[in-house]
Amino acid sequence: MSAPRPAEAPGEDLCRLAESYGVVPSYSPSPDRTVTASAAALTRTLAALGVDASTPEATRAALAARRAELRERLLPPTVVCWGDAAPEALAGLPEGTRLRIESEQGETRDSAEHLPPGVHRLTATAPDGRTADAHLIAAPPRLPTPATRSYGLLVQLYSLLSQRSWGMGDLGDLDELTAWAGRSLGAGFVQVNPLHAAVPGAPTDPSPYRPSSRRFPDPVHLRIEAVPEYAYVGDRERVRALAERADRLRESVLGKGALIDRDAVWELKREALELVADVPLGPGRRAAYCDYLAEQGDALEDHATWCALAELHGPDWHTWPDGLRNPRSAETARARRELMDRVDFHSRLAWLTDAQLTAAQRTAREAGMPVGIVHDLAVGAHPGGADAWAQQRYFAAGMSVGAPPDAFNARGQDWGLPPWRPDRLAESGYAPFRGLLRGLFRYAGALRIDHVMGLFRLWWVPVGLPPTEGTYVRYDAEAMLAVLVLEASRAGAMVIGEDLGTVEPGVREALRERGVFGTSVLWFERDWDGDGRPLPPDRWRADCLATATTHDLPPTAARLTGEHVELRDRLGLLTRPVDVERGEAAADTGEWLALLARLGLLRGTGGGLGAGEEEAEVQAVHRFLLRTPARMIGVWLPDGVGDRRPQNLPGTWDEYPNWRLPIADAAGRVVTLEGLAASARLRGLVEAVRGDGAGSGSDGECGRG
Repeated sequence: MSAPRPAEAPGEDLCRLAESYGVVPSYSPSPDRTVTASAAALTRTLAALGVDASTPEATRAALAARRAELRERLLPPTVVCWGDAAPEALAGLPEGTRLRIESEQGETRDSAEHLPPGVHRLTATAPDGRTADAHLIAAPPRLPTPATRSYGLLVQLYSLLSQRSWGMGDLGDLDELTAWAGRSLGAGFVQVNPLHAAVPGAPTDPSPYRPSSRRFPDPVHLRIEAVPEYAYVGDRERVRALAERADRLRESVLGKGALIDRDAVWELKREALELVADVPLGPGRRAAYCDYLAEQGDALEDHATWCALAELHGPDWHTWPDGLRNPRSAETARARRELMDRVDFHSRLAWLTDAQLTAAQRTAREAGMPVGIVHDLAVGAHPGGADAWAQQRYFAAGMSVGAPPDAFNARGQDWGLPPWRPDRLAESGYAPFRGLLRGLFRYAGALRIDHVMGLFRLWWVPVGLPPTEGTYVRYDAEAMLAVLVLEASRAGAMVIGEDLGTVEPGVREALRERGVFGTSVLWFERDWDGDGRPLPPDRWRADCLATATTHDLPPTAARLTGEHVELRDRLGLLTRPVDVERGEAAADTGEWLALLARLGLLRGTGGGLGAGEEEAEVQAVHRFLLRTPARMIGVWLPDGVGDRRPQNLPGTWDEYPNWRLPIADAAGRVVTLEGLAASARLRGLVEAVRGDGAGSGSDGECGRG
């Protein structure tokens, strides 16, 4: 068998054309190495942006047209204004150019000075008669830094079962958790996984990071008994039967070792919600629902229409009848009318879920939390789902988001999520991004953005090619950040960027300049520019959420004991001999424990609670976080009871029960929300993070202020 032919290198014209559209012909994974994208990757990516580069002649013609377009253009489609500073794009206008600005507030002015925050319309008229229209995003210079340092809990909501939830954690459990953590533990926030609407169908993809829609929440998280109309369902026999089935489903997880079965939970809740839909809304509730429909407008109608059509034709709109694949077609309009009851049903579910999310954030703030609930924004949405159907013009057809090869994955990654087209976003004044953020900030005290580097550039992989055959595509990071800062400031919310892994130079600095926090995980914080040893606490950054682990990493106890290596070995995931992996893991842990000992953080009994050595080490890890200047410290809730199992093991599918594990103790016994509230081990860990006992003066206080 012959070796595969190496990918063809791009020519100069193709590279220049690509660069003019923000498609990156080469990148540097490290200072001493440059990787050039293939001609096929550049050509297919340009095609997804509507540019023909299929032949040398087409490439030259497209390049000439692009140069002429840029030469004649007065303004880019979106212009950014930070605070009172004049937009840089206006400095290059010909002398004598007249400006006309229609503000978001309805005012008209001829100057960009002292604009109120918002997205305004700008018209420029040059002396030679040329005109240009642009969106003008006026945003505050930065988000404010929190007045106090705080600590909080990190949890995958589905894993947090109580004695009242129906087989998986729900918004009633979140409400209880925030009230207890705020009032009894002094926590400043609770961070949860993405609660976006999932793609329906059995089996449902359990990953919360591949949603159908990022714009609307998933009603599977509803606490059914908290829906006011549920108390008025007329068929009480069916209500009792539902309650009995919910009891059995919950007991299967809590008492019989079953995995969380999202499909079974949704089947049960959907049946209950169908009964609820038959209960008329009271006048006040009806008025509130109508207000919600008016606020959400076409976006909600599109989402609910997709849900109704998916019930008939399946969850991938690419397989629907031709006319229904276009959300604006006459066939879709007719189907929307014919399915009016189902469209209303799914609209009402979005409203009910939004209301419970809003109530949970209100509970958190009333419990004294300065931040409240930190929601998570996934990096993209499923190609067959509601967002990709409703917003087709904004997505790059035939492309998928991923990551290039790196030291941890030589084959690269393909996440199967279509990217937004940067050109269409800019032409719209970033309307889809603004709507997405506005929806999430309705009930978020802070927003965590998964793979925040995607505001700057994303690795596009042409469908059908391996991830190694991808290329980076740049976005207007200034405009994306301006929208983010504008919407967060309007909501009085924080933003936390997940900036782990390979980060392009300048990205963290740009985020920090705008008040966007980063994410620092203890095991990754080493002196990579020096001796590679664990980074001392005083050298950590302050504007970050500092944690010991995440949902994609081993719990702290598993890492300290090396059990994460044994797990990967049992599943056949190691690429090197297990003894080599064990040795490296032990050396890594040993260096950290040695630093903890030198700092006097290993206290043996963990504050007099009779903790064993492992528990003392887990507490010491978190005391270390308290020594750093980090403004936010996150405690992975399963760490509080000694859970060993990661919620997600990257690189696995059927081999491991990703996204389906309830919180459990060190012995694997499920721990309910009620059990967490009674856990001495969890309270000991919380005391360590808050600055317990005699060490609090040197460690620093970490409360809610």
